[in-house]
Parts: sequence; structure tokens; C-alpha cells
Amino acid sequence: MTVQTTDHRGGVWSIAVPIPDNPLGHTLVHLLETDRGPVLIDTGWDDPDSWDTLVAGVTACGFGIADIHGVLITHHHPDHHGLSGKVREASGAWIAMHAADTAVVRRTREAVPGQWLDYLLAKLTTAGAPEDHLAPLREARAEGRGRKLPGRRAALPDREIGPGELLDLPGRRVRAIWTPGHTPGHVCLHLEEEHPGAASSASGGAGRPGRAGGFGRLFSGDHLLPGITPHIGLYEDPDDSTVTGPPPSPPLRSSTGDPLGDYLDSLERIGRLAPAEVLPAHQHAFADAEGRVRELIAHHEERLSGLRALLREPLTAWQLAESMEWNRPWDQIPYPSRNIAVSEAEAHLRRLLKLGHAEMVAGSDPARYIAV
Repeated sequence: MTVQTTDHRGGVWSIAVPIPDNPLGHTLVHLLETDRGPVLIDTGWDDPDSWDTLVAGVTACGFGIADIHGVLITHHHPDHHGLSGKVREASGAWIAMHAADTAVVRRTREAVPGQWLDYLLAKLTTAGAPEDHLAPLREARAEGRGRKLPGRRAALPDREIGPGELLDLPGRRVRAIWTPGHTPGHVCLHLEEEHPGAASSASGGAGRPGRAGGFGRLFSGDHLLPGITPHIGLYEDPDDSTVTGPPPSPPLRSSTGDPLGDYLDSLERIGRLAPAEVLPAHQHAFADAEGRVRELIAHHEERLSGLRALLREPLTAWQLAESMEWNRPWDQIPYPSRNIAVSEAEAHLRRLLKLGHAEMVAGSDPARYIAV
């Protein structure tokens, strides 16, 4: 087994934990040394090879998996939270997460069999999905194949990460920054300590790259990535988790949540923070958080403008997703990924509704939207 670890200096390491059959390749799990023992930031996907890699990576950093004192989860997605339970079983470590994402984990664990398929059918029907897309879900539901709800094995956290909280990590200064958007409870973690390369850089040495004038390092999870944009889709609505029958959930309303608006606001907060270096959960560490923030905000502004142009004629969320630019033509997008694409289209639609730039066409079924 080849284990890829990186010593970021100052008691900070990263371990590349593989994600099975995923183009992202791996999650960068970070290990932070504290006076009470090492703490992991995220854990990786719940898979035997991923677990073996995580254990070997912790060993390569100079510790055993039983030494892990705690686990800080940036958000509830399985490539970040998946192995948390196994880490806790092996070490007795606590698991901490923002309350909004803990609520998602709890609802998922408590969902009755088939509820996930009911939820998907309702959402996609409202979005205007064609019958050939809905038919496999109806068939699966009729045959009782919706019993393995995604995330049912995810560990329930036992600690809460509060926004702005200086975390209880002896010997370190780590502050939680609530950055909703990718998920409702996503957090970034700011290591409020001088960058270990600052002194050598200032004296002309070969310190690690960092932004001049920036302070500390940011564990950014999926919020800020160097070369890709995180998925921004609709949050799971607590009311939607009770869907158990054929009636679709309500169409998009301007009074409901606004994940894209949350994400853009969160980006601006991170831009103002201006850390010297960003340690994301995918790809690689990078400097110039402010520059990357500007790129991402411009990307979403451009996409919103493009959607307004598409909405010169009434479209359903599904039709809008079909018309949007993705990394491949719509007919080449795999079946599950189309659900994700529609959710992203809906999040952008909701932003336009919030801004007063679009509205639902009265009486349309499925719901259609038009620019105003």
C-alpha cells in the first residue's frame, strides 16, 4: 500500500485517503497535533481500503490510530464523515460537527425504509423530471429496494462546533468559522498561529508559500478549493424529510433557504480573513485565498446572469439543468449525477427568486420559472 502523507510543519499533516470510484480521487484528512494528542480534521470514506490507508497514514505521521483524541468534521458528506465512527471505536475519540449538519445526520439515521426514494421522487416530480427518469425510482420503490438509505451508518457526533468558537484543543488556537453553502453546517477551521514558513520567508529562506500579510492557516473542507467549485444544491428541508407519499413537495419559494446566497456570503467572510495558506480537503494546499474567493464569486455571478438569459422563456428546474453548461453534454451525464445537477440548478433558481430576478409562473404544473 502506498500512503501519501505531507508534513505541513508546525504539527500539521495531511493524509490522502482514497474515495472509491470517484474522480476526486481522495480526501485530504488533516492531522493536528495537540498537547492532549492528535486530532483529525475529517476522516474519509467508509471503505476498507480507505480505512487501511487512514490507519497507515496516521502511523506515518508518528502516531497510532488509538492515539486519536478527537475528530473535527467540516461537514456531513460521506467522504469527510464516513470513517468517524470507526475512528471513535478504535480510539474513544470524540466527534464534533456543526449542529445543522448533525441534524441532517440524525434525520438520515432515523428515516424509515423507502423514505429516501419517496423524497427523491417528490423532488424530481416537482422539478419536472421526465417519466423515463422517474420510472427506475418508482420501480425500486415498488420492489422495496429503498431500504439502504445513504448515510445510515454515519456516526452521530457527540460534540457541537459553535460558530466563532475557539475550540478546546490544548496547545493550539483553532477557531471555527461557520461557512454554510455546500451544506447547511459546513465549517472552516482557522489555525490562529503564525505560519511556520513565515520566519524563513521573511529572511529570504525557502519557507512554504503563503500570502504576504496573511495570518494563520485555514482548513477549508470543501468550501474553498484551488481548482474546482464545490457543489451548491438545495439543503435538505426538515419538512421534506417527512415525505412518505406521492404528492410532490412544494415548488421553490422565495421564503425558503438560499444555499447559494449563504455560500457567497461565506466566501466573502473567508476573503476578509485572508489566511496565509489554505489547506483544503481535496487537491492541494494553496495561498491567496482572497484571489480564489474573487474567482468563485465571479463564476457564480456569471452563471446567474446566464440563467436569467435562459429564463426569458418559462422553464422547469429540469429543463434549466438540461440547458446549463456542465463538464460534459447532458446526454453523457450519468443518471445519479443528473439529480445533483438539478439540485444545483434549483439552488441557482432560488437565488434568482430571492433577488427578485425570477418568479414562478402562476398555475404551472410542474412549476415553471421566468426571468423578471
